[in-house]
Amino acid sequence: MLPYGRQSIDESDIEAVTRVLRSDWLTTGPEVAGFEDDLAAWTGGTPCVAVSNGTAALHTAYAALGVGRGDQVVTSPVTFVATASAAVALGATVTFADVDPQTANLDPEAAASALTGRTKVIAAVDYAGHPAEYDDLTKIAESAGVSLVADAAHSIGSRYRDRPVGSLADVTTFSFFPTKNLTTGEGGAVAVRDAGVLTAARRFRTHGLVREPALLRDPHEGGWHQEVHAFGLNYRLPDVLAALGRSQLRRLAAFKARRAHLVARYDELLAGVAGLGLPARRDHADPMWHLYPVRVRDGRRREVYERLRAAGIGVQVNFIPAYWHPAFADLGYRRGMCPVAEAFYAEELSLPLYPDLTDAEQDWVVETLAGILR
Repeated sequence: MLPYGRQSIDESDIEAVTRVLRSDWLTTGPEVAGFEDDLAAWTGGTPCVAVSNGTAALHTAYAALGVGRGDQVVTSPVTFVATASAAVALGATVTFADVDPQTANLDPEAAASALTGRTKVIAAVDYAGHPAEYDDLTKIAESAGVSLVADAAHSIGSRYRDRPVGSLADVTTFSFFPTKNLTTGEGGAVAVRDAGVLTAARRFRTHGLVREPALLRDPHEGGWHQEVHAFGLNYRLPDVLAALGRSQLRRLAAFKARRAHLVARYDELLAGVAGLGLPARRDHADPMWHLYPVRVRDGRRREVYERLRAAGIGVQVNFIPAYWHPAFADLGYRRGMCPVAEAFYAEELSLPLYPDLTDAEQDWVVETLAGILR
């Protein structure tokens, strides 16, 4: 089965991992700090905190911003459920605002309309790698006195108005799952502009431990002493995985170029295919394309999905609207809340897109898809 996405691993990645396996540090060592520094080169210098996965990154981001019981988080329904569930885990109420019909990113006007006096965070999602409208969202967040989070699980390496993702919001989260733009196997990161929030994120990532002598409440206990002033979790990323991430970052520009080449070929080869809508791109965006999401018209999405998979082409649907999950339905969320997002979901189909996809394999995808739609 040709997958819709997969990792690209070469000998340099393997050598980076084996070098750490032969070292004294498997976790909580120098590769983690090095990976965080390397990531900051892609976020415009915004400091980064490496964590164990993308969901941990979201949980850490919300916790560091002080999200808690009674707070509201406004976000997009066109996302993996973790964007919302990580806020619910902290006791917040999630409000889903509708999306732009072209990019499927959070609609700034819809987000502004969803704000209340309890709003703590607006969380945008860079769907498929295309950055959300951060200038508009920043103005809305600043006017309301709330924080702006960028869920950039799809978009490390993307740029918005010539500024890198990671520098566009108060806090940005990344995912390094194997299907993403680079991988650490499992892993994630949080990029944070404010020094106080950065410290809170680093502590939350490591159980909430405080070790600085000047901050200890009982500093005379002994050299071994450490304290927990606010609870955190163990979201540390091992050095083995950080080393893989550092190696992958050295190829991120090449990954972006290859993905752009494949997207341009899809755009050209699928232009004019009846019953198919191609992904939109704003002139001011330079996406690191994570997905190639087409829209299958005329109610044929399920048919096309099943026929492509039967042919050995592993297309995917990204995503079921987050509030359709039974866990949200049980909390009182109902279908119909975000009609634009639901219309997008009804037609969306992600075609295979990853750096090692060959032109010949892509031609097969295009020919099979066009044949089904004739």
